[in-house]
Amino acid sequence: MKRPAVFLDRDGTINREVSYLSRPQDVEILPGAAEAIARLNAAGFWVVVISNQSGLARGYFDEGDLALVQLEINRRLKAAGARVDAWYFCPHHPAGVVEDLALACECRKPGIGLIMQAAREIALTLEGSFMVGDRLLDVACGRRAGLTSILVKSGHPDWPPEVPEQEPHFVAADLAAAVDWILAGGGR
Repeated sequence: MKRPAVFLDRDGTINREVSYLSRPQDVEILPGAAEAIARLNAAGFWVVVISNQSGLARGYFDEGDLALVQLEINRRLKAAGARVDAWYFCPHHPAGVVEDLALACECRKPGIGLIMQAAREIALTLEGSFMVGDRLLDVACGRRAGLTSILVKSGHPDWPPEVPEQEPHFVAADLAAAVDWILAGGGR
């Protein structure tokens, strides 16, 4: 049976924003984030991270570095009783220096390629699903995919929205406040 998902941006939403995070020792889970994810797990939502990782295209780090950061985030979440069900990332950027990754693509947010990939690969439904992130491109990505979009102020939120697709359905202080809103009915 398909379940709704909460799609989460990574940097500035789950963990402290670090420019091109590439080392596990630089991972810092934001206050309340792990507990918020555990509450989503308990409520039966899929928790799926979708993240632009242009540092790969720019040559700042490689997929091995990215995997180590992911493992560290998973380790810290598990210690708090939380889990991410799936991880998706876009390695592309048109200004990249790594030839195979230097391109415009639909998987780079605000494109919806990562959401659609997750929908194909996981038993999830986009109906009743949410997108939570700290940037207007996260909001636009969610809206384009037909999700309820939440902007959190815990990272580096852009403001104000420049176009209607960037207008969040809800603005929250952080992931914990976003999850409070989701679990209270998410604007329904």
